[in-house]
Amino acid sequence: MIHDEALDALIQRADLDGLVRLVDDRTASRDWSGLRLVRDRCRAAVATGRQLWPAATLAEFRLALVAPPDWAAPMIADDAGLFTIGPLTEVIAQHHSWAELQPLLPATPGAAVVAHERVLRGEHLEASSVGGLPNVFDLPYELAPWEPAYPLATYSDDGVDAPPPDPPTQFDSRSHGGRAAERLDDNTFELAVRQLVETWTASSNGRADVACVEGTADDAVAALGLSTWTSRQLTLAEALAVLAWAGASGGAHGRRRGAALGRFGALWVLAALVDVIDEWPVSLDDLGHRARRLRWSWWEPAMSAAHGWRVQLAVEDPDDGHAWSISAVDAA
Repeated sequence: MIHDEALDALIQRADLDGLVRLVDDRTASRDWSGLRLVRDRCRAAVATGRQLWPAATLAEFRLALVAPPDWAAPMIADDAGLFTIGPLTEVIAQHHSWAELQPLLPATPGAAVVAHERVLRGEHLEASSVGGLPNVFDLPYELAPWEPAYPLATYSDDGVDAPPPDPPTQFDSRSHGGRAAERLDDNTFELAVRQLVETWTASSNGRADVACVEGTADDAVAALGLSTWTSRQLTLAEALAVLAWAGASGGAHGRRRGAALGRFGALWVLAALVDVIDEWPVSLDDLGHRARRLRWSWWEPAMSAAHGWRVQLAVEDPDDGHAWSISAVDAA
């Protein structure tokens, strides 16, 4: 066993504050072997009843974020990063290219998610470099031309910054007073939305409501119980960016899930709207072609103030006369 007197003493005392300072010092000095030792010894100490997992988690996070690829890649394991502020598959993708990581990663689901994260950060992946990966999302390792530039998180030594897409600032001049419309059952769409914001509702303070009606987007918003609101038209790309941000986010108190999972969740909602979930996987060209007919809008209740985490979207399909609305809100 490697002996490190400073580390041994801190673990013996279960000195969590001291261990966090040690992680900071070894990160600053780029002592990667020493940082890995902190991680390994703290994980082992948990089995003795010492609650040192926050120090182990912090060391894993720092290794994945800023260490060279050969030190960072081993952090992509099933039992690593369980308590980090975001998935290590996303953390490692911020500063490490797939070309650097691929030779170091076994062909696991975690590696596949890293590859998707790198795609979202603009890296072109050669087909030969991903051919052996399990495709956990049944999505190609590339973006379709109609997809947006998805909102991405920025990790630092101290945390994560993951702002939503810029909200609309100019709304239609009129307020809507939609008629009350009867809700229709669309369990597939409702489940897709609830899965998208599951962290908001299960791990934080959030709530979500959806409605499907025969009629227009205004009718769908009115079916949520609103009488007056304002709205602004969105493009498909703008709406998809909002959905993906929500799916990636942990909301106010939940753990972030990552941009790759957020993108999948947004496309799954889209597949529910155009009724191709039973055909999944579908080509992105076909999905985009079918989705072009949808009309999207962002709505807000009259006199509302911007707060917390919000997804307030309405979408209508003029071809079949149905519309849907989403209200998902989480507050700190």
